[in-house]
This record gives sequence, structure tokens and C-alpha cells, in this order.
Amino acid sequence: MYSNFKEQAIEYVKQAVQEDNAGNYSKAFPLYMNALEYFKTHLKYEKNPKIREAITQKFTEYLRRAEEIRAVLDEGGGGTANGGGDGAVAAKPKSKPKDGENGGGEDGENSKLRAGLNSAIVREKPNVKWNDVAGLESAKQALQEAVILPVKFPQFFTGKRRPWRAFLLYGPPGTGKSYLAKAVATEADSTFFSVSSSDLVSKWMGESEKLVSNLFEMARESAPSIIFIDEIDSLSGQRGEGNESEASRRIKTEILVQMQGVGHNDDKVLVLAATNTPYSLDQAIRRRFDKRIYIPLPDMKARQHMFKVHLGDTPNNLTESDFESLARKTEGFSGSDIAVCVKDVLFEPVRKTQDAMFFVNTHDDLWVPCGPKQRGAVQITMQDLAAKGLASKISPPPIIRADFDKVLARQRPTVSKSDLEVHERFTKEFGEEG
Repeated sequence: MYSNFKEQAIEYVKQAVQEDNAGNYSKAFPLYMNALEYFKTHLKYEKNPKIREAITQKFTEYLRRAEEIRAVLDEGGGGTANGGGDGAVAAKPKSKPKDGENGGGEDGENSKLRAGLNSAIVREKPNVKWNDVAGLESAKQALQEAVILPVKFPQFFTGKRRPWRAFLLYGPPGTGKSYLAKAVATEADSTFFSVSSSDLVSKWMGESEKLVSNLFEMARESAPSIIFIDEIDSLSGQRGEGNESEASRRIKTEILVQMQGVGHNDDKVLVLAATNTPYSLDQAIRRRFDKRIYIPLPDMKARQHMFKVHLGDTPNNLTESDFESLARKTEGFSGSDIAVCVKDVLFEPVRKTQDAMFFVNTHDDLWVPCGPKQRGAVQITMQDLAAKGLASKISPPPIIRADFDKVLARQRPTVSKSDLEVHERFTKEFGEEG
């Protein structure tokens, strides 16, 4: 198994040296760093002392070169970086082309790509407040530290104190990762980019990397900003897999480069990503997320809150003890399971109205379905009332506890125990509780 780490390291070194020789230092640096990570992992498992010595020598060589490049980039790209292995060349600053250069070709192409990405900017707030998100207190606190405080209280972030730059939200499907992102979009006074793999994958060779690059550039220009990448695993799966295409590998490399942020001031750009399958993420990309937060299934208190939120102001006669009982009955349900349950329950009064054979005329001059023995009951159907021109006067009855019992009798949770075990194991290894 550990030979894979060595192969990955060598592959990164080849790419790093190639970019280094071409003068692309902002790309060469993260590639060197990725190579060093894989060499370091390989050294943990390598038993042969001669091989260990050879790898350690190479590790030192590439580390020295990476530090030289970082020094140059930190100075804005000027000066000379000498020595240090195959990639040792004079480090020259790469200036951006001025207006009118390149015959407008590349600028025109970038304009088209940016026009496509414009649809990713969330211009209308989703209207999901922090209080609408049930539970997940530590996740909300960490996001507030990263999103709200730096904008409202910039004086807090001086010296070595810097806001978090990248969050990974992971957990079973339907636990509210995207919903939490909507709350961030609502609460943050920042430009919010919401993208999925379909926004960043192009059928044209080389265009996907440019889309990624332009996305981050637009975010920097619109700072403070947030880039939300849903289902990031579809863009950043493990490298070296048999079914991995060249295009997929290039996208991952570009995401790594952009998230590294070398040569850019990314203090005001937050990357927020969500995944249901954290183990499938490339480990180099996983390391770019300084906060990896587990979004678990909702606890009892959170489930109780969710039933109330999804029911909203729909007429009902449920008591506090009814909501508590429903929360107890739905152990193992995800947030989306509860949303589906309530959506089904919302239609129960409509079904009763359609099937009713008796209606009663209320003081508000509304026709409400009732039982045959109820005082004032009239034997008539919904269709008969509509035929008499009373369609607008028909009102479904309020939701009762029995409606929930009926729906829950046929609904099962969608998250299996094995799914939960996978996420709990990942949390112990790499994450933190939300």
C-alpha cells in the first residue's frame, strides 16, 4: 500500500519541476508541498534504511526549494531563488498582461467563462436564519467566527489571529449541510458563490481549470466573499484511481493551487464545501480545509424543532408533548426525512377533504369536512360544493397528531447504521463534532 505514497510523491515532483522550470512558481509551490506530504507519509512505513536515507535526502532538497519559492512569492514574485535541485532557476515575477495584449483572445475567453459563473452568485438572500438551523451549535459558532466576525469586527483579526479560510461540512445525506450554507448566505454580508461540479466541469480541454481559476479570481475581486462547493467529492476524488481522467486530475490540481492561495491575499475569501463521502476526497485537498466539521443526524431536541419549523403556521392542534413524542419516535431520522414526513402530513387534511362525505358550515362561512354525527353536518361532497360555486369556501381541517402517526407508520429513516459508522470513524481520524 505504502508504495502508492512514493509514486504519488514522484508524480507531484515531476509536475512541480515542470512548473518551476516554466517560472510558474505559484503552481510549483503547492505541488512541491504535496510531494513532501506524500514523501513524509511514505517514510512512516518504509523499513529499508537505505531507501529511507535516499528519500530523506530528496525530501530535504525539495523542501529547501519550496521554501525558496515561498520567500519569492511572499515578496511579490521579485528577486532570485537560487540552487535546490532540478527545478532551480531564477525566480522572476510574472506580470499580468496589460489591456490590449494577447489580441483580446484570452480576455475574451475569460469574459465568457466569467459570464457563465455569474449565475453562481447568490444575489437574493435565501432567508434562512441561524435560528432556523436546529442544533449544530459548534458548527454555527465556527462559521460565525469565519464569516460574521471578520466583516463586522476586523479589529479582532490582528497579529497572528486570522479567520478560518476553508470549511468542510461532511455527514450523511439530508443532515442539513446545504441548509447551513444557506444560513451562511443569508447572515453573511459577503458575496456568495454557490457552485456544483456541473458549473466547473467543461467538455472542452483545459477549460475546467480556467473555470476554477476564474471562480477564485472573481471571489477575490468581490471580497469579502464565500465560495460554496456542494458535493466536492465529485470534483476532488482520490488521485491515482483507475477511472480517473486527465481532465479530472487537472481540475483537482487547480483547486489545490487556488486553495493554497499563494501569491494572493485570500484572508477575505472563505471556501465552504459539503460532502456525503469524506473518505473519497483526495487527501491533499482534505488537508486544505482547516476546519472539518461533522454534521450528524439531528438529536431529539433538534428533531422537535424541525417538526415545528416545517409545520410553520399551518393550522394544527398539536401540543408541546405531541412534538416531544414525535421527536422520540423519529430516532435515526435525518433532517430531510423529517421534512419529507411533514410534507406528507401537510397533504393529509387535503386528502380528508377530498374523501369527505359530510361537511359543516362554520361561523366564518367556511365548509369544513366532519363526521356524520357532528352537529350541523350536511351530507355533501367536495365536488358537489364546487358545483354550487362554493369551491373557494371549502377549507381543509387542521392537522392533528393522528395525521403524523399515519404517515410515520409507513416511513423509514434513509440513513443506515453502516453509513453512520463510516462518518463517525472519519470524525475520529480527521474531523470534529458539529
